[in-house]
Amino acid sequence: MPYFDAASSAPLHPVARQALLAALDEGWADPARLYREGRRARLLLDAAREAAADAVGCRPDELTFTPSGTRAVHSGISGALAGRRRVGRHLAISAVEHSSVLHAAAAHEAQGGSVSEVAVDRSGAVSAAGYADALREDTALACLQSANHEVGTEQPVAEVAEVCRAAGVPLLVDAAQSLGWGPVPEGWSLLAASAHKWGGPSGVGLLAVRKGVRFAVQGPADDRESGRAAGFENLPAIVAAAASLRAVRAEAAAESVRLRALVDRIRARVPELVPDVEVVGDPVRRLPHLVTFSCLYVDGETLLHELDRAEFSVSSGSSCTSSTLIPSHVLKAMGVLSEGNVRVSLPAGTADEDVDRFLDVLPRVVAEVRERLGAPVSAPPSPAAAASLVVDALGKRCPIPVIELAKVIGEVPPGGTVTVLSDDEAARLDIPAWCAMREQEYVGVEPADRGSAYVVRRLT
Repeated sequence: MPYFDAASSAPLHPVARQALLAALDEGWADPARLYREGRRARLLLDAAREAAADAVGCRPDELTFTPSGTRAVHSGISGALAGRRRVGRHLAISAVEHSSVLHAAAAHEAQGGSVSEVAVDRSGAVSAAGYADALREDTALACLQSANHEVGTEQPVAEVAEVCRAAGVPLLVDAAQSLGWGPVPEGWSLLAASAHKWGGPSGVGLLAVRKGVRFAVQGPADDRESGRAAGFENLPAIVAAAASLRAVRAEAAAESVRLRALVDRIRARVPELVPDVEVVGDPVRRLPHLVTFSCLYVDGETLLHELDRAEFSVSSGSSCTSSTLIPSHVLKAMGVLSEGNVRVSLPAGTADEDVDRFLDVLPRVVAEVRERLGAPVSAPPSPAAAASLVVDALGKRCPIPVIELAKVIGEVPPGGTVTVLSDDEAARLDIPAWCAMREQEYVGVEPADRGSAYVVRRLT
């Protein structure tokens, strides 16, 4: 069964498995002890730290192993904010950061701090100018991912780092998605990553803090990992994480070329094979293995279930895959279609024939889901009667409001309007996206007694 969700968690690399098994035999003792078994464990830990630091591009004594990538992000943000509390309590982040950064920012706000979000363009990228505008005299820390986890867009880390350096603000980079493909551009002050994203074992994160960065560990003090990660080190997993990072880096140049070609095939063929699809994310400045697209008139959760039945494991940022029925914050910040969203992230070694079979299966699956939802299969007829119509889609969830809009747009004359009443937050993204894809005019949104009224003018 093809596994196409490496961005969530990559399959365990063979080198990681070998290193893990070997370290279970050799690295079980306490590396803080001076007897023979402890010294052997300490040698393994030191070697792992040196290998990981070399891959990150920092000194070994600047790198800490944490219990997860999320813990690395939380510890990095809280420690940097506390270390620079005399400067101020302002935090600058991008609008498309990983949830771990957003949760840390929310906790900071709850404790009286302030947070600014830097907007992104339609490809999901920030600008250095956006960060320059967000930085203030009381900014203690800025955060930026190296590449987006949902759409694959690479961020201008070097440019943003230069802006932060000029302002005297440290920059924390979440490199979870990109570190296995290569080093992060210079200029960062703190860096966080997670081993299971590159094929290492779960339960190991990295936190690098450059010398000279003011940093105050939060929580009870501990003697291990320079006090930055409490508790006994999971040495076998750490050894496996470092070994696999070195291995995937050695394979990255060749594998990225091969996977980029497969992703290019998906990016080109999906819009040709499936009507009414929007491929999102930067087409060039992106991770080599990841592509995301959204399908009109499709329930994202059903689409993922049907692809799973067809033996393809994929992910989604669609609102319909969430119990909260709120669109992905990444897609929302980009202003792109959220319904029927599919993220394909290919693990190393993905076979060409698996991608070809996915492209064979996808059109049928999408067509079947659309048929079950009663979506229009062709352009609606153009004769007109009423100059305006109101569609009551209150209480109906994505993609039903858009489907109902598509069904009736042909019943108004060119220049006529359709008003869609909806209380689904996804409609705020999906109706404008539908208008752009179908060359209709999105007039705007107005408040209604319940939910919102979205006004669309027929152009064609």
